[in-house]
Amino acid sequence: MSDIHAYIDAHLGRFREELFEFLRIPSISARREYAPEVRRAAAWLAGKLKEAGLDVAIEETPGHPVVLGEWRGAGPGAPTVLIYGHYDVQPPEPLELWTTPPFEPSLRDGRIYARGAVDDKGQLYLHVKALEAHLRTAGRLPVNVVVLAEGEEEVGSDHLMPFVEKNAARLAADAVVISDTVMVAPGMPTIGASLRGLAYFQIEVQGPSHDLHSGSYGGAVVNPATALARILASFHDEDWRVAIPGFYDDVRSAPEYREQIRAVPFEEEAFRSETGAPALVGEAGFSTLERLWVRPTCEVNGLLSGYTGEGAKTVLPARAMAKVSCRLVPDQDPERIAEAFRRHVERVAPEGVTVSVEYLHGGRPWRARLEGPLYEAAARALERAFGRRPVYAGEGGSIPIVPELERVLGAPVLLMGFGLPGENAHAPDEWMSLENFEKGTHAAAALLSELGR
Repeated sequence: MSDIHAYIDAHLGRFREELFEFLRIPSISARREYAPEVRRAAAWLAGKLKEAGLDVAIEETPGHPVVLGEWRGAGPGAPTVLIYGHYDVQPPEPLELWTTPPFEPSLRDGRIYARGAVDDKGQLYLHVKALEAHLRTAGRLPVNVVVLAEGEEEVGSDHLMPFVEKNAARLAADAVVISDTVMVAPGMPTIGASLRGLAYFQIEVQGPSHDLHSGSYGGAVVNPATALARILASFHDEDWRVAIPGFYDDVRSAPEYREQIRAVPFEEEAFRSETGAPALVGEAGFSTLERLWVRPTCEVNGLLSGYTGEGAKTVLPARAMAKVSCRLVPDQDPERIAEAFRRHVERVAPEGVTVSVEYLHGGRPWRARLEGPLYEAAARALERAFGRRPVYAGEGGSIPIVPELERVLGAPVLLMGFGLPGENAHAPDEWMSLENFEKGTHAAAALLSELGR
C-alpha cells in the first residue's frame, strides 16, 4: 500500500495539470449550444479512465451521455464498488464577478479556481487517479470497480435513473461511493450523514387581462403582486415555522442525530460572516446546524411582477409569479408535500385573481445508517489521509440520485466529500482546495485497499 501512496505523491503535479485540462472544457449541461462541449468532456474522461486501466464505454441517453468505466479483475467473490460523479457544470454567469476566467483554471493561495473545480470535476477526478495509482503499482485493484459519471446532474439527472434501472444487473454493487459534498472545516475529514430532499414549485397569479394604470384602476381590482405577497407571507408563522397544514406530519424525530450534531465543531459567527447576513434567524427552538440538517424549510427563490426598470411607471400588473422550494427531511415525501402546498395556496388565495401552482420537480431526503464495514473502512481511509478520524455531518442541500441509487441497487451509499465551506459552488470564483484534492486522492486510494480487506 505504501507503493500506491508513493506513486500518488510522485505524480501529483501531473494529476493537477490533467485536472486543469478537464476544467478547461465548458461542459455546461443547461445550455443547448454547449452540447458538443459536454460530449467532449465525456470523451476526455473516458480516455483518462481507459489510460488508468479500466474498460470504458460512452453510453448514450436521450440527453447527455453516461461514461461507464469497469474493472472486474478482483473476481466474482470480491466486493464491487460503484463510484458515482458528474462531469457537467453550472453556467458561469455573472462573468464579471470572476477574478479569472471560469474555464481557465488558476492556482491562487492553495486553491484551484475554475467552474467545476469542486462541483464535481475535481472530486470525481481524484477517484480516477486513485484507481490509476493502484493499477500502475499493484497491477490490479483490491475490489471490482464500476465508475458511473453522468452529464446531467446540474439539470436534474432526468435520464440517469432510467439508465441505472435498465442496467441494474451490470451496475450491481456492494457499496456506492460519492464525492460531491463538503467537509465541515479545513483539515477535518467528513462523512456525509444526511441530505435534505426537495419539492420545487412555481406559483402564477393572474389578475386583469393586461397591465392597468394604477390611478385609473387601483383599488377597484385586486393587484396580483399584492395577492402573491399575501400568499407567500402565509408560509410561515411568527416563529419562522412553516405554517402549511400537514407539512410536518411525516418529519422523523432524530434525537440521536441531534446529539451528534452538537458534537460537530461549528462557529456561528464565521458562518454568519460567510453569508453576509446581519443575523442568523430561523425556526425557533433549533440550532443553526439543526435548521440546516434535520429541519425542513420553505423558501422563496424568485419573484417577478410589474415594472422594475429605471424610473417610475405607475402600473397595476396583470400577473405575478414566484418560485418556491421546500427542503425536506426523512420521512417527508415530495409528492405529499406538493399536494399539501397546493391545497394551502388555493385556500389562502384571495378572491379577484386566478392562482395556479405547478410542481416542477422533487427529490427524496436521505439519512445514512452510519455503521458497518463501508463506514468503518471510510473512517480508516480518511484517517490515513488526513491524520485524524472523520466527523459525521449533514448537508443542507439535495442530491436526489443518492436515495434512488440505494433503492435500485440495494447498496449503501458513502458520501465522502472533499469540498470546503465557502467554496462558491454554483457561484463566481468557484474553488477547490489543492490540499484536499491531493489528500482526497490518497483517501480514495486507501478506501479501495480497506474495502478489499
